[in-house]
Amino acid sequence: MTFCGGRFDYDNSLIRLDELNALSQDSSLWNDAAKAKKLMSEKTALEEKLHNFEHLENSLRDLTELAELSENDNDEAMQKEIMSQLQQLKSDAARQKLEALLSGEVDANDAYLEVHAGSGGTEAQDWAEMLLRMYTRWAEQHNYKVEYIEETEGDVAGLKSATVKICGHNAYGWLKSETGVHRLVRISPFDSAGRRHTSFASVGIYPVIDDNIEIKINEADCRIDTYRSSGAGGQHINKTDSAVRITHIPTGIVVQCQTQRSQFQNRESAWKMLKSRLYEMELRKREEKEQNMRDAQSDIGWGYQIRSYVLQPYKMVKDLRTEVETSDCKAVLDGDIDMFLSAALADKLGDENA
Repeated sequence: MTFCGGRFDYDNSLIRLDELNALSQDSSLWNDAAKAKKLMSEKTALEEKLHNFEHLENSLRDLTELAELSENDNDEAMQKEIMSQLQQLKSDAARQKLEALLSGEVDANDAYLEVHAGSGGTEAQDWAEMLLRMYTRWAEQHNYKVEYIEETEGDVAGLKSATVKICGHNAYGWLKSETGVHRLVRISPFDSAGRRHTSFASVGIYPVIDDNIEIKINEADCRIDTYRSSGAGGQHINKTDSAVRITHIPTGIVVQCQTQRSQFQNRESAWKMLKSRLYEMELRKREEKEQNMRDAQSDIGWGYQIRSYVLQPYKMVKDLRTEVETSDCKAVLDGDIDMFLSAALADKLGDENA
């Protein structure tokens, strides 16, 4: 399992880690905070990759030895347990292989995740909240940190919109395929007649960019509004008059931040989000040109349905791009979405290598 370039090269990774360890001991390193942060981030990520690789090798060796012992002892129960652990090891190895191929210029970055309820009132707003919960559960399961940026509660239940920042290595790389429309079919808990309803919500994923990537924005092209969080404001949001909304007039992109008590801090966060949105738009335009794809940024929210979640009259979650599906809807809505993320990533990488 040695990968190079798009693959993981163990020997060269050890050499690079030694270099990073030496650099991190330089007393002048933190004179340049941005450079130091980037170096330490690379060091942490490389340490994690090496640890995971060594864990796979050690686990495979241990299981091989156990398999030989169980075969000699004709221990069927042990052999069954070993097969189960081998399947899990195979799954872990496949994920790490895909992760090693996350080599895009911002794949390793944190990610902004936006959820917007579609038309349909309370039903759609409840679905938007369910989706946000699904992604936060997924993030927690993978030890990613979730920071709430904006949250606008629904009129009766759920959310009209929400933005969170998911912090962790390769957060954007794993989640970038989730941009699009998500469709829910179920018996509505808000319909006294118990009828089946179809609801839509859109998800947008944008990379958090650092100061090394320069995005120029003409402030004259932007409208900046300050306001108080509407309604209850959401459980994660400060109920003050410091909320900031920035509208980029040429593109129609709107970002807002409500989490900080300081209007200055919310404004700074909103500018960072706007830069990320504009950068992600340029990435998609470039990808569209290179691959002749139809992922038009302006309509991606409502023109591109990627996944269907059916809870009634049968149970099925199906990705409409990769055809991956499962009947375990509860697990999916509790954050078990790795099968969809891995399939989308593998499909994309397959297209790039074709």
